[in-house]
Amino acid sequence: MLDRLDDALRRRPDRPAVLTSTRGGAPRVRATCGELAGLADGYAAALHARGLRAGDTVGVAVRPGPRALAVLLALWRLGLRGAVLDPGAGPDVLRARLALARPSLVLADAAAQAAAGWARPLARRAALALPDLGALGCPVATVGPRLPWCAPALERGARRAGLPAAGAAPVGDDADAVVVFTSGTTSQPRAVVHTRASLAAGMESVETLFSGAGRAAGEASRRPVLGGTFFVLVPALTRGAPVALPARSARVLARQLHRLRPADTYLTPPRLREALGAGARFHGRVWTGSAPASAELLSRVREAGAAQAWGVYALTELFPAAAVEAREKAAFEGPGDLVGAPLPGVRAEPDADGQLLLSGPSARHRYLGEEPDPWVRTGDRARLDAAGRIVLEGRTKDMVLRRAENIYPGLYEPSLHVPGVELAVLVGVPAGGGPEAAGDERLVAVVQPRRGTDLPRLRAALSGPLHRMGTARPDAVLFARVPLAGRSRKPDRTAAAALAAARLEGSR
Repeated sequence: MLDRLDDALRRRPDRPAVLTSTRGGAPRVRATCGELAGLADGYAAALHARGLRAGDTVGVAVRPGPRALAVLLALWRLGLRGAVLDPGAGPDVLRARLALARPSLVLADAAAQAAAGWARPLARRAALALPDLGALGCPVATVGPRLPWCAPALERGARRAGLPAAGAAPVGDDADAVVVFTSGTTSQPRAVVHTRASLAAGMESVETLFSGAGRAAGEASRRPVLGGTFFVLVPALTRGAPVALPARSARVLARQLHRLRPADTYLTPPRLREALGAGARFHGRVWTGSAPASAELLSRVREAGAAQAWGVYALTELFPAAAVEAREKAAFEGPGDLVGAPLPGVRAEPDADGQLLLSGPSARHRYLGEEPDPWVRTGDRARLDAAGRIVLEGRTKDMVLRRAENIYPGLYEPSLHVPGVELAVLVGVPAGGGPEAAGDERLVAVVQPRRGTDLPRLRAALSGPLHRMGTARPDAVLFARVPLAGRSRKPDRTAAAALAAARLEGSR
């Protein structure tokens, strides 16, 4: 699909490609198709002139947008492997990841370098803590405009002699394309390796999913799309639809949605909640993933104007794996979290311990430094219902042990999302009570009400779902804001457990 994207950009160079918005929400062209293609050509020529060749690794610390997409196209054209570096991971983690990936060059925009240098005090306020990129043991080049004390800029206007032609891949489909770090420690970082084939298959799956959900044909298929991930940018631009990067402010995002009226919108669940809180109205189809999306949240999106609201179950190791529309999810009455039927080409089955295993063309090839494995071990407990749909029952590592009973929070959390609940998690806190209770936990529901919700009425609405939990009924229900963590802003269960423990201790 990246080859098709390159061709699409060149065929209609004057067409808007990437949009941003004014504070009033009006669309503003950030880059045309021709500008994107030109950036990719320039980056490819510069990297080739530096002596980088197929199979070499390039670290990428560039914010999502036209330059990051142009870097991806340049790496693809040269057969280079891109290692995605998260500036927010912290200096120790970043050093460990670089030691594992061993890039020949790091490409960083000025903001990333400034956060590591002269602007470090300001960056700390934004929870960024970068090492000095110039002291990482490999060359650094600046992508885009330079700021004071940045590394030299990646050369523009480099000679193109010997540069592989666009669409003429210098490597096969089984060659590594991208490395994405997901977990691990500073001593043992872990990274997913996608080949060119699996990366392309994932993008094709997204396009098939969009098409299968009833996208209109012709000009309607080229209506703007709102979203910032590569898996949204690439399929949309390939079919000729401009992509708008979501505004950071929830209020501006609400105005942006009103003015743009996108055919498809992709926002994470936290961003959806922020947009709804700002009074946003949606249009066309809305997609969400990267964190749990309750039936109640998807229903609120439909009530706010969306024709369809989809939850996408995806992992860095396999994107996307399954999808479910709001109405189907709301109609599900069994225990657990329905995430939908496996998408075409995806094979799903639980292992002997109930952990969900996935495989398919878009599955990662391996973890960096490890042997290939056709099965992705998701870490999610799950079952397949009578219709073959995936029903999640919680993370295996989130199990709570109470009075010798294993309780998996994900099996019961969906029932807590009654109207008026913004977010809810079940966590375990030490039970106390002496040596005989060692290892035992109390089960606590941490419930975040929506703004303006009447708490006594909400407590009454929760009484039914709590009663139906049977022996898994929580020992306490706390109304509090659920802590979030990471770039995807998933619920931080460790922080939520600490919050619950402190609140319970303070109430004694």
